Amino acid sequence: MEKKSKAKWDTYTLIFLGFLAAMNIVLTRIAVIELGFARITLGAVATILAGLWFGPVGGGAVGLVSDILGCFMRGYAVNPLITFSAILWGVIPGLAVAKISGGKKKMTAVICVSIVVTSVLATLVSTTAGLVLINGYNFYSIMPGRLAQWAALTPVYCIVTCILYFSPLTHLVYSSTRKKAAA
Repeated sequence: MEKKSKAKWDTYTLIFLGFLAAMNIVLTRIAVIELGFARITLGAVATILAGLWFGPVGGGAVGLVSDILGCFMRGYAVNPLITFSAILWGVIPGLAVAKISGGKKKMTAVICVSIVVTSVLATLVSTTAGLVLINGYNFYSIMPGRLAQWAALTPVYCIVTCILYFSPLTHLVYSSTRKKAAA
């Protein structure tokens, strides 16, 4: 009996991952409200969806590629702690739903909890540390704004991600990538 190897990334999967990375770049670097130490953006949703659809490796890859390309595009130096945060946005939700089976209610709860956990680790811990340690911001002056950003964007990420994940878009992604991989 021949053992099947784990799913490999075929052309369609790479196209979807590239599209999600491009969406992240546009939403994070172009369609954004810059507040200096904080950003109002929906770019993380593209990375979260990559993690949900293609697993933690796919989500992490989208976060990594989109952050590095976005930094080069805007002329920023790559901040490793902020890049780590971008990777977390795809990895943690991807890990959270990898083995979950259940109804829409259970999946919604798992997705939202994973987004809240990721938001705390990425926004409040890693990105704030990157801004303080590498960019030289004063922790006490930026933390109130970071907390406001976290409190405002986390529910938005949950709502937008769940709307998109439970839409026909998920069926399109799965049918396009799974069908072609099986052929």
